[in-house]
Amino acid sequence: MGQELVYQEEFINELESNQTKESELSYGVEDRPELKVAIPLAIQHIVAAFSGIVAVPLVVGGVLGLTPVEMGYLVSAALFMAGLATFIQAKGFGKIGSKLPCIMGTDFTFVGPSIAVGSTMGLPGIFGATLLAAPIEMIISKFFPKIKKFFPPVVTGCVVTLIGLTVLPVGIDWAAGGFGAADYGSLQNIGVSLAVLAVIVSLNQFGKGFWSSAAILIGIVFGYIISYPMGMLDFSAVEQAALINLPMPFKYGVAFSLTGFLAFIPAYLVTSVETVGDLLAVGEACNKELESEDISKGLMADGVGSMLAGVFGAGPNTSFSQNVGIIPLTGVASRFVVILAGIILMILGIFPKLGALIAIMPNPVLGGAGIVMFGMIAASGIKVLHDADLNRRNLLIIAISLGLGLGVVVRPDILSHLPKELNTFFQSGITTGTLTALLLNIFLPEMEE
Repeated sequence: MGQELVYQEEFINELESNQTKESELSYGVEDRPELKVAIPLAIQHIVAAFSGIVAVPLVVGGVLGLTPVEMGYLVSAALFMAGLATFIQAKGFGKIGSKLPCIMGTDFTFVGPSIAVGSTMGLPGIFGATLLAAPIEMIISKFFPKIKKFFPPVVTGCVVTLIGLTVLPVGIDWAAGGFGAADYGSLQNIGVSLAVLAVIVSLNQFGKGFWSSAAILIGIVFGYIISYPMGMLDFSAVEQAALINLPMPFKYGVAFSLTGFLAFIPAYLVTSVETVGDLLAVGEACNKELESEDISKGLMADGVGSMLAGVFGAGPNTSFSQNVGIIPLTGVASRFVVILAGIILMILGIFPKLGALIAIMPNPVLGGAGIVMFGMIAASGIKVLHDADLNRRNLLIIAISLGLGLGVVVRPDILSHLPKELNTFFQSGITTGTLTALLLNIFLPEMEE
């Protein structure tokens, strides 16, 4: 009788916990807000991801010495394909797409391999390698159901926490004016970031309905407005942008090579691990228990999106970590909102002037939003770890995983003597920390009750 009472109490506590989690969301995964609400919420996601999406083609194109016309096409293609990949991931088509509110785009992991291949084979070599190596993620997706059991809360908690902690430096760089900026850390930059941060926090805590859900977008628009009289906005890029730029299959050709294929393999492996982590983090933020099939479909969407990107002249597509933090912060987990975000991204790719309006946004404005978004991802990971049994064994797994994962980010030179392929693989703190947590969870014996 006493044991039954214990079970009943545990059941009631779990039920109340689940109800509390659901009440924290304004819109669940399958909810469809009205368009007048959904569109601003979708733009909120786009603003957070925009700089990450366009950064890769700008960096690669700059190193390869591309013409302004080529550079403009690469940026437009990157936006269009990010939108299409996002649409596929959130909408879901059979075995392709996790049906989760997950924004997609080209990861910075592919910058090194793209420059290496592009330096010898040009743009056709990059697109050929993108196409040829994309099936790697599709193959990995087939094996994930067999390894799902190796992702208990202690592992997933470490992964989600690392996602937030490893991208936080990006938010700090934005707040200071952007890495390498002449006015890095100026009082004006810090002041704008703090003002945006204050607006977001105030609306999130004290706003009601739309004002709370769209806190990030409203904060960024506020930052955009106050930046203008400070001379931080330059509209010349909008004037110079083309009116229309349609993506064309194989516009710059395609070339396949074993060298290009081998160069892209490590990057695809790294982003596969990161996609698993991002999907787990999105699932946690949405209060949705993910099945192994959901992860498999998400990885399959990565592979399909990357193959299509190679056809239309863009880099490989993968999940974007920075958007995960928007969900717990705003309480909006609707995949309908992210489907709209994908459609809007495709429109921005076709009409470059619209994209340029977002591109000229000062970094400090994004920084104020980035700090709170990325911090929310880490906080979500800590919440997952709280659900794990924090015995001596699991605390050891957490300590070593976070230590190594953050260590390679803070002190990347520790990898300088590794072969180039291993360096590429382990320089991601998420990858290093995830593999550490997985291996320790497998080989460290369970604590006896």
